[in-house]
Amino acid sequence: MRYFLYLCVFYLAVSCMQPGNTHTSQEEITPEVITYATGFTILKLDDHTLVEIKDPWQKGQLLQRYILIDRHQPVPPNLPKGTLVRVPIQNIVVYTSVHASIIDQLGEADKIIGVCEPQYMDAPAIREGIRSGRIADLGESMSPNIEKIIDIGAEVIIASPFQNSNYGQAEKIGIPIIEGADYMESLPLGRAEWGRFYGLLLNKSEEAEAIFRGTEERYLALKELATSAEKRPTVITEKKYGSFWYVPAGDSYSGHFYKDAGADYLFKDLPGAGSNPLSFETVLDEGIHADFWLIKYNATEDMRYEDLHAEYNPYANFDAYKNRNIYGCNTGKVPYYEEFPIHPDLLLKDLIHIFHPDLLPDHELRYYTRMKSR
Repeated sequence: MRYFLYLCVFYLAVSCMQPGNTHTSQEEITPEVITYATGFTILKLDDHTLVEIKDPWQKGQLLQRYILIDRHQPVPPNLPKGTLVRVPIQNIVVYTSVHASIIDQLGEADKIIGVCEPQYMDAPAIREGIRSGRIADLGESMSPNIEKIIDIGAEVIIASPFQNSNYGQAEKIGIPIIEGADYMESLPLGRAEWGRFYGLLLNKSEEAEAIFRGTEERYLALKELATSAEKRPTVITEKKYGSFWYVPAGDSYSGHFYKDAGADYLFKDLPGAGSNPLSFETVLDEGIHADFWLIKYNATEDMRYEDLHAEYNPYANFDAYKNRNIYGCNTGKVPYYEEFPIHPDLLLKDLIHIFHPDLLPDHELRYYTRMKSR
């Protein structure tokens, strides 16, 4: 009954909430105002915090409900159904480099005791932990070493969920799995705002808030700067893999990045917030005259025009190829995936400089480089 009462108050607050409003019940209830993210809600009560993760693939459904309780306090009675998490969390296993980097930026890298796919971990503190043996190599994220997870004393697993996926044996060992669905946000600042959730888990709320508010201020200033551009150049992105060219939809965070950077993304009318598999011919027909072409790839050496041509000859038909207006991001050499989710302003600055170099004439590109010929 207790939970039913405050849950009713919470959902009423969420549906009607304006900044500065307060709501009370038998307990002090403080719904957190989430500005950009749509994938989670936070409800703070006297003796615990309730975090609900929305299912990105089933509208109106929950993916997870987490009940955060101070690890030094007793478990309160009559809790709602959900996954109990003692905070601040310690002895963490992390499946992805993105979440490992967020924990590192919050100053808690020493809490990570195991990672999957360590070859993709770029944060210096994480790499040093792996090298010294303090952080265990747990193998592939799709089939991690469950025995080792148990042996190293993991208290929590942080992973990225996928539609209709499960975590296999990890779900059966009784360790809370934090499902970080931040990558499903469509707004760059929405994804960055998930840092506030991770801050709660680590008892680093003030630090997470400071990081987010600084990022927000810089991002919005850059977005405003881009509106002063006289022309919006056209852009296409990525390249063909196998039989398809996976193109970000218009409401994806990539689509929003290009719009906020003052570019005309040629596939902005594609519905959804993910990527769409298109044929090469479809992309060529729409994007043959695009001013710019941005490509992300992972390689030991930077891709050159000759490499792109050798990979697939018809790429040479694009104007951006002929005019040498292709920019590449070699994620094997720069911390793209580790930084931009929590610092989208850094990526936005790169994009504005590419599309409108006169607006940021002194900026040195952080992630992208202009493709060269041999």
